Amino acid sequence: MNYSIIDTGNSRSFPTPHALLQGTAADGEVVILLGQQAGDAQAKIQGADKKAAILIELGNESLGVHTGESRGNEGSNVLGFNRFRLGDAEPSNLVELVRQPNTPQSTINAAKQVLEGAGLKVAVCFDVTGRIIDRLVRPYYNAALRRLDEGLATADDLDLTLRLGLGYPEGPIALLERTGIEHHFDVTSALFEALGETPYAPARRARVAKMRAQKKSA
Repeated sequence: MNYSIIDTGNSRSFPTPHALLQGTAADGEVVILLGQQAGDAQAKIQGADKKAAILIELGNESLGVHTGESRGNEGSNVLGFNRFRLGDAEPSNLVELVRQPNTPQSTINAAKQVLEGAGLKVAVCFDVTGRIIDRLVRPYYNAALRRLDEGLATADDLDLTLRLGLGYPEGPIALLERTGIEHHFDVTSALFEALGETPYAPARRARVAKMRAQKKSA
């Protein structure tokens, strides 16, 4: 299935060259909107209601911010998506595809065909604030940072325990420091503000890292 891309700049999902960015058509059946202003770019699509699928790159926000919602019956040919990326690390091969209650299966199938055709793996999720991975792993990262503050163990021993005990390739402290703890602060702040659940409240060390990053950039 052919597709076209409208890039509004500063895409976190595709910051570097990728197969998906190279196979575009001038007027595709599927339209992918990338970048910080992806949601606003819907207005640029000619014959939008006739497209097989329109994909909007999301941050932590719900797709409904861009499509509107009504009585839990929302759903159209518009989907959201997010390619998981932890901080400054390279994006993973996973794309979380965000659907609404009445999104047609044909729309989901068209989007998956394009994304999987570019070598990406697709997981379909419902339209809630935050994505699958962030909702699952951010409390874990916060817990590790808090246990370090409490003196449960050194950072090296915390990382070693989780690597050897659970088979993780990298411990949480090392992972966050490598990819930028300040980015963890940004995500957890957004989730905590939206959900109000304590496990998402940014850990002290994440807050300090964010303040230090802001100080350096000032």
